[in-house]
Amino acid sequence: MDTAALIAAAGRGARFGAGPPKQYRHLRGETVLARAARAFLEHPDIQRVRVVIRGEDRALYDAAARGLTLPPPVIGGATRRESVLRGLEALAADPPARVAIHDAARPLVSAAAITRTLAALDEGGAELDGAIAAAPVRDTVKRAARGKALETLPRDALRLAQTPQVFRFPGILAAHRAAARCAPDDAALTDDAAVAECAGLRVAAVLCEEDNPKITAERDLARAARLLPGGIRVGSGFDAHRFAPGGDRVVLCGVAVPHDRGLAGHSDADAALHAVTDALLGAVAAGDIGAFFPPTDAQWAGADSARFVRRALDIVAAAGGRVAHIDVTVICERPRIAPHRAAMRARLAALLRLPESAVSVKGTTTEGLGFAGRREGIAAHAAATVEMQ
Repeated sequence: MDTAALIAAAGRGARFGAGPPKQYRHLRGETVLARAARAFLEHPDIQRVRVVIRGEDRALYDAAARGLTLPPPVIGGATRRESVLRGLEALAADPPARVAIHDAARPLVSAAAITRTLAALDEGGAELDGAIAAAPVRDTVKRAARGKALETLPRDALRLAQTPQVFRFPGILAAHRAAARCAPDDAALTDDAAVAECAGLRVAAVLCEEDNPKITAERDLARAARLLPGGIRVGSGFDAHRFAPGGDRVVLCGVAVPHDRGLAGHSDADAALHAVTDALLGAVAAGDIGAFFPPTDAQWAGADSARFVRRALDIVAAAGGRVAHIDVTVICERPRIAPHRAAMRARLAALLRLPESAVSVKGTTTEGLGFAGRREGIAAHAAATVEMQ
């Protein structure tokens, strides 16, 4: 059966805050809109996909849709209902049997949710005009007025409407065309099921998974990132430097620590920050410190290793990541780390733009074993936890 998907992406998302509309924000390296459209493009029961956008967003849309097999977008109207109607009218030139209407702001829609709603419509036969994805209500629901709880509503009979919302095409097209007469205030028609109900169509609510959130505010984008597989990444880094003759200090985590010898290295030989840099790069699979700051390059001679960390932070951010936690272990017999631990932690927190509660610095020895045990040098290991957006 010929089925089209219509992706509603013409909203402004005023509650999201400054910047591009939410459907063009990035979620783990791909725009919210692209993730939503891809779910339908890759579904075996969907034959075609159209997207409805605002005219002034065309450049944003073209960038978001790059690599996706999509026809030119439909230009929407002033309200969601008007935008969906324009999308339906565009499909009417070659009408499908069914249409699945979906909000671009729901990027985590699953293939299972699409399949279930389509199947429910088919199984309903002539007795059913539409089927919508819905989630159960878990919390106790109160009807309230003027700040007072008046009654408890039976939650077993309540559902949280989601998208996709699937309809037989002729019926939902007629319902949208008549919606202005049925409900002059578009604000009352918050989804396509409301338009269908207003026209007297029969719509089923199909229980689907709850992990299909609508992106409304910045926190919703962060939640969606956590729900995606691999939303948290961990990178590790290791570095070691030998002691050099002379010197009166070593630099660790950007802090000068008095010692009777310095460390040999092309930069400032801060083994701890070098390990942190590698851990950050590793979390986003961007290579290693040597690829960006080769010791053969004269510009890094004696360089402050904080520059390496800042560059790694930029690379993490460009990959759609945010550093959530860092853990550093400095391995040496001398100097002792404990007296300088607080200063190292504070310096590292400032450098990474993290609260000190998200930064750990530890010191350990090797009980006289190996090069560190023989007091030939200092090593450091770091682990970075990165949340992908």
